[in-house]
Amino acid sequence: MNFDDYCQQKAAPEGSGTYYALRRAPAASQPLLTALYALYRELEETVKETSDPTIGRTKHAWWQSELGRLDGGEPTHPVTKALQAHAGDAAWRASLAAVVDGFGMDLDQARYLDWPGLKRYLDQTGGAFTTALARASARDPEQAAAWAAPLGSALLLAERVQEIGGDARNGRIYIPIDELQRFNVTAADVINRKYGDAFTDLMRFQTGRARKALNDALAAIPASERATQRVLRAQAALSLALFDEIERENFQVLHQRIALTPIRKLWITWRTR
Repeated sequence: MNFDDYCQQKAAPEGSGTYYALRRAPAASQPLLTALYALYRELEETVKETSDPTIGRTKHAWWQSELGRLDGGEPTHPVTKALQAHAGDAAWRASLAAVVDGFGMDLDQARYLDWPGLKRYLDQTGGAFTTALARASARDPEQAAAWAAPLGSALLLAERVQEIGGDARNGRIYIPIDELQRFNVTAADVINRKYGDAFTDLMRFQTGRARKALNDALAAIPASERATQRVLRAQAALSLALFDEIERENFQVLHQRIALTPIRKLWITWRTR
């Protein structure tokens, strides 16, 4: 398996939302964007699927070192080999260190006291990653962070709200503790998959905030960049549609992973013009 095939399987297997979103990008830019998504998945797995914090930090440090080889070195991992091969003008590289540091926050804490604390994590991780993606295809990469970072933060917030059940099974809850308390929902309720009116109210609030963040961020993309950012706009459209589905299922997200069908993903992303 060559490095491009590896990145495709890691980041965007056929039928996934990322698979359909990436098809909205010009063919020439798809390999680099796919490699960036693959890096994101590698880092995510490193910190979230490693139960031993020491091992997690060792793997995280290895990725920091491996990414350092992009500048004049010889990367050893299929993802970094792909990134080096498809570097282009490399305007996106400046954001990679921040992406790695953002995932490092997951090694230090699995809960957040309040919204400002969670927002720092969203900005550091999602904001930096989406800035890298945007810079890889934007007409004006130097200005991309201003509108891409809020979109990345919103996309990660939406993902964490939608994946609350799966995250809880991995010992992580990305809802601020003070908000759990405000809605009379405990961490044990989430972990033990306890539904009820309080949980429904909590999820309605979380969903509403994530929706607003996505819509506000989409509206902030400059008109000159809307065509260059079809991938990110498609990802946002998929996320908004998934919230519709979750609401129809009355927020029953603790015991199951609610998803869109492949044909619906194809339709939603195709409409992103």
